[in-house]
Amino acid sequence: MARWLRPLVGALLLLEGAAALSFLHHRYEELVQALFRVQSQCPYVTRIYSIGRSVEGRHLYVLEFSDSPGVHEPLEPEFKYVGNMHGNEVLGRELLLQLSEFLCEEYRRGNERITRLIHDTRIHIMPSMNPDGYEVAAKQGPDSNGYLTGRNNANGVDLNRNFPDLNTLMYYSREISGPNHHIPLPDNWKSQVEPETLAVIQWISSYNFVLSANLHGGAVVANYPYDKSQDQRFRSHRRTVNTPTPDDKLFQKLAKTYSYAHSWMHRGWNCGDYFADGITNGASWYSLSKGMQDFNYLYTNCFEITLELSCNKFPPEEDLERQWMANREALVAFIEEVHQGIKGLVSDENNNGIAGAVISVQGISHDITSGDMGDYFRLLLPGTYTVTASAEGYHPQTVTTTVGPAAPSLVHFQLKKDVVRKPPERKASGTRMNNKALQKKVVPRATRRGTQR
Repeated sequence: MARWLRPLVGALLLLEGAAALSFLHHRYEELVQALFRVQSQCPYVTRIYSIGRSVEGRHLYVLEFSDSPGVHEPLEPEFKYVGNMHGNEVLGRELLLQLSEFLCEEYRRGNERITRLIHDTRIHIMPSMNPDGYEVAAKQGPDSNGYLTGRNNANGVDLNRNFPDLNTLMYYSREISGPNHHIPLPDNWKSQVEPETLAVIQWISSYNFVLSANLHGGAVVANYPYDKSQDQRFRSHRRTVNTPTPDDKLFQKLAKTYSYAHSWMHRGWNCGDYFADGITNGASWYSLSKGMQDFNYLYTNCFEITLELSCNKFPPEEDLERQWMANREALVAFIEEVHQGIKGLVSDENNNGIAGAVISVQGISHDITSGDMGDYFRLLLPGTYTVTASAEGYHPQTVTTTVGPAAPSLVHFQLKKDVVRKPPERKASGTRMNNKALQKKVVPRATRRGTQR
């Protein structure tokens, strides 16, 4: 289907019986009420849970949509949206509340597309990662809100500069042919992050998320990893170097899915900036350290992009309906992208799932692992791939499979026990370095200023 035609067809499918929504800014108590109202209207396909509290004690609530709320079903991928990471960038917060109401209402109406999406996907929606910062920004209001007012959390920390810096470890590890996936965290990482960041890290460690987006404001572009370039030595100017991941073409496709389903993001010219196709590599725009999207890619199985959705960080209420209509199809279409590539079960000879099995794709130096039940999800573009599953104590298995443009291909692995007794593993030496050794080798960079994401 032509790229320009897909958003139109999707939008027509969503127009049928579209719900009447209220377009208002929601303070914390109003946000909580809105979430619980959706849950009460769709009790059989929703669940509300908190992943923790902010500095000032506000819950970081998540609304889950699934045909089995609270349960991971084998071969059903986990997806997440995170909004309002910067407290004064509020459009994402309101869009995710609108999306929650929309999914519930369309499910109740029997919308085939939305029903299939909820039945086949476990969707997690966090409207606000920084509720304390939002309250500061909201007191100023849309008309007099400063560009940085409420951006940080209650401790004055930018949450998108607060995740452990795995990029630096990865760049050094790459020089010694080390991994760029599932990089271990520094021993003292918990003492270096804010309560909101800690809650998110524990959250994404507990769920096997496959695809994600975090919603920001201040520009209009879909931004993809890496955010941080390898060369950080600069002083008075921004360092802009395209820094692709091993999954660069896939990330470009994911970003274009959103930008071309958005009413105007794909046009490129927005907010005085130009981005071809409405997308950009993060480091090509400007280098950002300790960001959330790179952390997702380097520490977990999750592929995350950053969506900049409005020139005005705190748009007036009269603009919210127009923004919702511009983003509605894109928000749904991006969730659907979780259903591509390959997925399957890794089991032993007794059909017991093997957790933590490593899935490697020849030619793409970024592995993912199976979840607790042995199921895995590997996002891939259409093509033919050689895939290997391996696990400690088992013989690896390699298969060749073809991925189509529609549903993911099912590729199961059944691994046989390795009966050969291996000698005790020796302590890391030479080029095999543990995380502490990597950290000692890394020279910390100077603090960056004047960024947006």
